[in-house]
Amino acid sequence: MEQVIKLKKISVVIPMYNSENTIERALLSVITQSYKGSVEIIVVDDGSKDTSAEVVSNFIRQHPECDIKLLRQQNGGVSRARNIGLKNITGDYIALLDSDDAWFPEKLKIQIDCLETNEPIDFLGASFEGFGQKNGDLFKIEFRDLLFKNYFQPSTIIFRREVLSKIGYFNETQRYAEEGNYFMRIAREFNCFFLNKNLIIFGDGKAGFGESGLSANLKEMEKGELQNLKFAYKKGWVNPILYALAVCFSLLKYFRRILIVKLR
Repeated sequence: MEQVIKLKKISVVIPMYNSENTIERALLSVITQSYKGSVEIIVVDDGSKDTSAEVVSNFIRQHPECDIKLLRQQNGGVSRARNIGLKNITGDYIALLDSDDAWFPEKLKIQIDCLETNEPIDFLGASFEGFGQKNGDLFKIEFRDLLFKNYFQPSTIIFRREVLSKIGYFNETQRYAEEGNYFMRIAREFNCFFLNKNLIIFGDGKAGFGESGLSANLKEMEKGELQNLKFAYKKGWVNPILYALAVCFSLLKYFRRILIVKLR
């Protein structure tokens, strides 16, 4: 008798702020996934001043067969918006998607197959155009790796609900590089992997930094990254020498980014 494998439910959390031009594309990329299991979508409007909420409401009416919820809050930042979404999930797996990004149709299927068929993986990220690796198709990311490079872009990741239960939520007091803090905390406790396969459309072809959104403010992004390193040091997760090396490396990346932006 053939064994029937129960497909896992996936909760997708989408924080949204003034995204009237991109949110529909993001939603379409989720509801057209080839993954056959149950998918719920939780959109959290972070006090948008444009018609983003109206666009989502219309989308929900046009797709009554889809499990989509729209939650609203006063503007409090992306971390608070993500946390509200995370507090309302019901799935076995959690995926994040930024409102100006979109997924390739096979994104969820590829990642779930990877999670279910490989060695224990709790948290999985992937590449996108312009951000690939040379370490092979699938490789583990240790906590120390994240001191020097953030391998995980939020729209690429998917993780088990148990991760949320143990780690908790994003730091709502941090407005820049907040995801780096969260991913470090996860990597200390769980098996994190990187799948070297492009699975998302990142923005509208924008650069990874210095062009739009929070990443446009290079100085504040650098402050956030240094704050993450200081957090890890104060926790006793890194020794003084490693902390100093990571800070120096971060500053070198920062000055390089400034140069790149000026030469564009």
